[in-house]
Amino acid sequence: MKALIVDDDRVLADVVAFALRREGFQVIQAYDGLSALERWSDEQPDLIVLDINLPKMDGYSVCQRIRREADTPIIMLTVRNEDSDVVHGLELGADDYITKPFSPRQLMARVHAVLRRTSLPPAPAPHQVGGLLLVPNRREVNLPRGETVSLTPLEGRLLEYLMINAGQVMTADIIIDHVWGPQGGDRDMLRQLIHRLRHKIEPEPAQPTYIVTVSGYGYGLLLNQPNT
Repeated sequence: MKALIVDDDRVLADVVAFALRREGFQVIQAYDGLSALERWSDEQPDLIVLDINLPKMDGYSVCQRIRREADTPIIMLTVRNEDSDVVHGLELGADDYITKPFSPRQLMARVHAVLRRTSLPPAPAPHQVGGLLLVPNRREVNLPRGETVSLTPLEGRLLEYLMINAGQVMTADIIIDHVWGPQGGDRDMLRQLIHRLRHKIEPEPAQPTYIVTVSGYGYGLLLNQPNT
């Protein structure tokens, strides 16, 4: 497999490259945002490890540009640990993030978890529950009020899992394991993802009628949903 590493810290980029090569990856490197887009376009990598703070074009913009055209798995590297920064990266379509400093072992655990998730084939048919119609391979959901909403990869995986298990309340840990894998998300990330998904599909996000919360346990998708 081919991996693109984008980081203007060349020492760190070389450490990441060594860790990936040791796992059998062919590695391509770029040191600024514009070069990253060029290398991605030319090489079509299977994975991107992308720093946020880059010269010429930041990692957020690079992620957004790539997501317009492809579902290439993206892990963002950041020295920032603010929820707003993490949420912004995930909303733009990143599959995971890792905060500096990190160990090569931690990075590779995230890499393998992301690749396991993103290598799953798309659902063969749309899912419909009540007034919601999800088209998984296009990551779009048709709402009862006539709107079509685009979802990020994480939002799509979450909604698909809830729809497959509609009428049941799933524990937070089970949902996290399905959406992020065992090495990936946590309860705070799940809460943020639920919050973003509600704002896309709920008529009144503060009073959800689709995705319900069972305090201290988990979340579920109601079978009997409003048609408007």
